[in-house]
Amino acid sequence: MPPVRFRLLSVLAMLAGVLLVPVLVEAHGVTGADARLLRSVDGPAIVPFMYLGAKHMVTGYDHLLFLAGVVFFLRQPRDIVLFVSLFTAGHSLTLLFGALGGLRANPYAIDAVIGLSVVYKGFENLGGFKTIFGAQPDPRWAVFTFGLVHGLGLATRLQDLALSRRGLATNIVSFNVGVESGQLLALVAVLIGLAWWRRHRRYASHAFAANVTLMSAGFLLMGYQIAGFFLGRPS
Repeated sequence: MPPVRFRLLSVLAMLAGVLLVPVLVEAHGVTGADARLLRSVDGPAIVPFMYLGAKHMVTGYDHLLFLAGVVFFLRQPRDIVLFVSLFTAGHSLTLLFGALGGLRANPYAIDAVIGLSVVYKGFENLGGFKTIFGAQPDPRWAVFTFGLVHGLGLATRLQDLALSRRGLATNIVSFNVGVESGQLLALVAVLIGLAWWRRHRRYASHAFAANVTLMSAGFLLMGYQIAGFFLGRPS
């Protein structure tokens, strides 16, 4: 790729990451009417919790960016199933045990680590680990570990809502089923988009820009949450 075009793509990718910040900083919370609905439930409510779980995943851009990074260069169905299953297992474990067992973290800190997970995948996709360190962590363990982090972030948010204990187990399991259903729908859309994109003759250069954007968005999300940790802004 010519140096001028390389630099231009880098600048445009970083600008795109900046423009994503207003969306990203609101991506992980459960707020507004959804929060009021969850607080109002007193007893099992399977369908509403499944719906809100699916909605959270489909509109949870921090999750979607990480998931897109995970499958970005995967082409074999077995690899896609393996990595998505690892993320799902990690996400489900901490969501269920966190929300039901009281496991939680500082919301600023956990969301900053979620931002780090987006940076990690972009950096890995760009070959950063191999270029700088000569080796990279096992991507399977990395995806599973960050899945645990993403689930803990959501469990922390749900605990902040002080949900009724009546029917809580049923509702949290329903919410998780909704989350995974939403993830499946989003994954199908991402895979269709990637399959179409790969047919473009400039896919390689676009892929570089996309992963720079991924890293930029992750860094900015991290910075916002770290600032919130020290300054006390709403997370």
